[in-house]
Amino acid sequence: MSGVRTAPRGRIDKRQAILEAAFRVFARQGYANACVQEIAAEAGVAKPTVYNHLDSKERLFREAMAAAAASATARNLAAIDRLRAPGDDLRRALEEVARHLLGCYADERSRALWRLLNAELTAFPDLLDVVWGEGASRVTEALADRLARLALAGRLTIADPARAAEQFSGLLMGPVESRSRLGTRPVPDAELDELAADAVDTFLAAFGPAPA
Repeated sequence: MSGVRTAPRGRIDKRQAILEAAFRVFARQGYANACVQEIAAEAGVAKPTVYNHLDSKERLFREAMAAAAASATARNLAAIDRLRAPGDDLRRALEEVARHLLGCYADERSRALWRLLNAELTAFPDLLDVVWGEGASRVTEALADRLARLALAGRLTIADPARAAEQFSGLLMGPVESRSRLGTRPVPDAELDELAADAVDTFLAAFGPAPA
């Protein structure tokens, strides 16, 4: 048998429930006003149980933010994976990816994550790397890989896939941040549809296939 020990499934699930509850409470109350007792009640556990998993309010906040960021990254990567088999209609495939990415950026959980990050950045400057740095890099790299493959197939004209991926993301993030007022208001679905179509139009104008 291996000497590696793994945590019991129940303990992992309980930790996840605590982190989910913590994120909801921090999103509602902010870091300063949130209390561990309220988080415990939200998670359906006793307060000592919270401290058995995470030994301080600060660590609870950091872990909850990291878990929320990891979840957002996973959803973004799943959206980009739709370009693995784009089919014959590349514009439609890009619009679907753009719309799903916008949905990830603009949903309530992601908006709460950005509101918390902006509110607490002075006290927790390292969270910028936790929430934005690694996740954004993975998403950009995944998108660059998909765009590079499309360029190799002659379906796009791209010299620098990494830069093209950044520009595609920028065409989405800039407008949705403005429309959502940095995450403080929801963006209607019709606006997200419009933003996705506009972004793809601009992207293909720059990187569409070369004329035959």
